[in-house]
Amino acid sequence: MFKITRLYSDENGESRFEDSEIPLNDAGEIGALSDAVSAKGVIFREVDPSYDYDFHNAPQRQYIILLDGEIEIETSIGEKRTFGPGEILLVEDTEGKGHKTRNLTPIRRKSVFITLPDE
Repeated sequence: MFKITRLYSDENGESRFEDSEIPLNDAGEIGALSDAVSAKGVIFREVDPSYDYDFHNAPQRQYIILLDGEIEIETSIGEKRTFGPGEILLVEDTEGKGHKTRNLTPIRRKSVFITLPDE
């Protein structure tokens, strides 16, 4: 299993976290692989050490893969979680009250966004 954290909006527009796993299938000598996930594009991103973005919605459904640094995300209901290098988020709160994101380490943080097709 491959652990990810989903960030979504509930029926009242509140942003929430959900822990999820992507199943992996034995592929022999090359390891274990998930089923393919359709994607629209890949975006590479770098933000300033002072990055502190108040409540906002995700611009689209996307996976975010953190390459370095550490961030804190706060949901609209006040739940906070910390994420670091190698962690993956599935961000789906494109509507509703949104979430906050801020850097916790004073570096130019890098991440990769994999945008997903509309559902």
